[in-house]
Amino acid sequence: MGEAVKKVRVGIIGCGRIAVMHLVPLADMSNVQLVACADIKKDRADEVSKKYGCTAYASYEEMLDKERFDVVHICLPHHLHAKAACYAFEKGAHVLSEKPMDVDFASAKAAVDMAKAKGLLYGVIFQCRYNNSSRLVKSALESGRLGKIISARSVLTWTRPDEYYAESDWKGTWDKEGGGVVIDQAIHSIDLVHWLVNDEVDSVSCSMANRGHKIVDVEDSAEGLITYKNGVKYGFYCMNNYGCDEPIEIRLYCEKGKVVFGYDDAYVEYADGSKEEAHQDENTTAYEGGKDYWGFQHVRQIAQFYNAVLGKEPLEISGEEALKMHALIMKIYEMGRAGMR
Repeated sequence: MGEAVKKVRVGIIGCGRIAVMHLVPLADMSNVQLVACADIKKDRADEVSKKYGCTAYASYEEMLDKERFDVVHICLPHHLHAKAACYAFEKGAHVLSEKPMDVDFASAKAAVDMAKAKGLLYGVIFQCRYNNSSRLVKSALESGRLGKIISARSVLTWTRPDEYYAESDWKGTWDKEGGGVVIDQAIHSIDLVHWLVNDEVDSVSCSMANRGHKIVDVEDSAEGLITYKNGVKYGFYCMNNYGCDEPIEIRLYCEKGKVVFGYDDAYVEYADGSKEEAHQDENTTAYEGGKDYWGFQHVRQIAQFYNAVLGKEPLEISGEEALKMHALIMKIYEMGRAGMR
């Protein structure tokens, strides 16, 4: 008989709602062993421990001190992302973290620098880049079929009532979440445009307000214009005072055509009259407790990360790559909060 394949030893920090988007794909991977999980709310860790057959801890520091990991997944409140990542790097583990990188730029940059110094991989989740719709648009741009982007716009109108914030001890706070609708909901649509434009930001103009919430101070509405050094102008609008979560809409006006797309569908119309479209595959992964608005492509990004860990391909959304987006989000807040009412 052949020698048993050595499994990648994995730990997960944070066992709240988003953790299922990591746990389910990991459970389906034959080359992965979930060793332990940690959550300050021990009952959550115990539940994951029972379901997935791993050791539960009430402290991620204790977990990392006692166990040996090849990879650690971070599913914590935003303000703990970089801190926990650095603790894992100190223990020699690669890290895959939920977005955003943190609530400030310095912490995120420090984590990127530590990973680089120690020769470890640092991945950051932006799963919407793996949607079929996003991939079609990226391909049409990279091939030159659409020519260059001239301008872009994104619109997000979702619902997050006060009751949503009342259920959490960190959401809707400046110090722990880092903001409201921009950093929590619109970050993915802004990231998609930023990724597609693929250029340095020249300037950011933004206005923010809390127009409909009584129990939080963070913004629930924001609009702005991002101008890139290559001349692209990108206007965005987002708010979470709507009555339901409408599909996001991103439009691109390009030299050789136009694009309308969201998380599920993409429609490309070329100047020569030809058309292309893409749609989401039927979801066959059962994310119990998962939310539709998270999308279903964590599985693709997690698989890509592990291919990078195993040396099969370069890491696509690295800490360095994610830091570009984080800098933009921080600039949006710098400009928007200055005049916030």
